[in-house]
Amino acid sequence: MKKYYQIEGMTCERCRSGIENILKEIPEVTQVAVNLEHKEAVVTTKKLLNIEVFKRALPETYNITEKDTGNFPETHNAFVKEKSELQQLFPLFLIFGYITIASVLLNYNSWNVSEFMLDFMGLFYVVFSFFKILDLKGFPKSFRMYDPLAKAIPMYGWVYPFIETVLALMFLMRFRIDIALIVTVLILSITTIGVTKVLLDKKNIQCACLGTALKLPMTKATFIENTIMLVMAVWMLLKMYS
Repeated sequence: MKKYYQIEGMTCERCRSGIENILKEIPEVTQVAVNLEHKEAVVTTKKLLNIEVFKRALPETYNITEKDTGNFPETHNAFVKEKSELQQLFPLFLIFGYITIASVLLNYNSWNVSEFMLDFMGLFYVVFSFFKILDLKGFPKSFRMYDPLAKAIPMYGWVYPFIETVLALMFLMRFRIDIALIVTVLILSITTIGVTKVLLDKKNIQCACLGTALKLPMTKATFIENTIMLVMAVWMLLKMYS
């Protein structure tokens, strides 16, 4: 069931993102789209919810009222129309492309698959940790919406971007690669379990893989992204200890 709401009190992108995250945490809510410019929100729920549910969930700073769908301008509805999955995930594919090209160039003169993978994983962590640290306040809240460990231990969400930074340095500097690979397998396995559950439940939530600076949906591409890193780490561990 889709309902339209007016939300007063939003002043910045962080407000918009925060409201989306709060409303998505309501169990009956399946999808939320908030537009900062028009102070509007479209909320899809499993069943009809009283507006008081949303008022109790949101801080007192915001005032939410239901809109008459008959008076809801079509031009304002444009932001709700879903883009194709490819369009939504273009930033993710672009970043993966740059990381791959950079890793190939670093190993172009003396090609070695293992060295390529180490550089790829190192650059992967550099870029992804950068975007997470860019909004360190918003990331943990988004991350614990699907990561089981972050949900159980909130502090893990705050530490996670720095774990990625340390792993990036370990891979790029070739320092204790065995430990870096084991940690990679552990943390990405946990995240992949959470991502898989979200996909199976068909929930529409924001992926925190690139922090909250880039609004990416949780899709199969997120699962593939984690799987690629996991396969690389497991392959290198098996090769290292075989």
